[in-house]
Amino acid sequence: MHTTKDLKSSDFKIKLKHQVAQLEDIVPHFNQFDRIGIIVRQPGGAIGASAFLLSTITRFYDFFRPQLENGVGQIRIYPDMFVFHVGQKQMNHYWLDIWPPHKEVVVEDEPEQILQAVNDRGITRLLVEEMPLCVNPVFLPETMTSAKNRIISAYVYSSSGRVKGANINITSCEMAEKYVLKSLIESDVSLDIKDELLQKRQQLKEGGAVKETYRTTTFQEAIHMLTPSTKVSALTKQYISLS
Repeated sequence: MHTTKDLKSSDFKIKLKHQVAQLEDIVPHFNQFDRIGIIVRQPGGAIGASAFLLSTITRFYDFFRPQLENGVGQIRIYPDMFVFHVGQKQMNHYWLDIWPPHKEVVVEDEPEQILQAVNDRGITRLLVEEMPLCVNPVFLPETMTSAKNRIISAYVYSSSGRVKGANINITSCEMAEKYVLKSLIESDVSLDIKDELLQKRQQLKEGGAVKETYRTTTFQEAIHMLTPSTKVSALTKQYISLS
C-alpha cells in the first residue's frame, strides 16, 4: 500500500474527448468491487498503461483511506487488479501496488486460455494491447458468455504509451512516474529493453509530466485483441470435445 502515502486522485489529470474529466467519466460507475485486468504481451508493456492503473488504484484507496493502516481495527487491502502475462512473465508490478504476487498471472498464448483466466479472476474492466484484430479466435461459447455478461468496459492501451484514435488522455505526476521507473528498473528485463522503455517514457513528457493515451473499445473488439494467435491448445480441444 506504499502508493497510499504519496498519491491522491487529484494528481492525475484526465481528459475524455479533449474535455476535462473525472475517473468516473472514463470508468463509469467505478467502485471498490471492480476487478481490473490488463493483458501484457511484451516485456515492460504494462507501463504504457501505468497512468490508468495508478489512477484507478488511487481512486480505489479513496474508499478506504480512513481505515488504511496496520493498527488494531484498521485494514491492509489492495485493489483486485490483475496482470495477465502472455507466454511468460513480462515485468514485476509490485511498485504499482499490484499485490500479492498471485495477481501476476502467466497464461498460455491462446485466446481461450487467456479469456478463461480473465473469467476466473472475475474481471470487470479489461485493458488490451493495441494490435490488429485477430481473425477467427476460438472461444468456448460459455467462456464468451461469462465474459460478456460481466465485463463492463474495455480499453486499448499501447506499450509505447500512445494509441491511435485515442479518446482518453491521462497525465500522471512525478511521484507516480517514480513508481513506474522503480518497477522497470527492478524487473528482470534486459538492459537493452530497459533503455528503450526509459527513452519512450521521456518522449511521453509534455510540460514535464508524462501523458498516456487510451481509447475505449467494445467487448467484441477487445476479445479480438487478446492475442494475434489463432492456436487452439490441446486443453481447449479437449474442452470442445466434451461440450
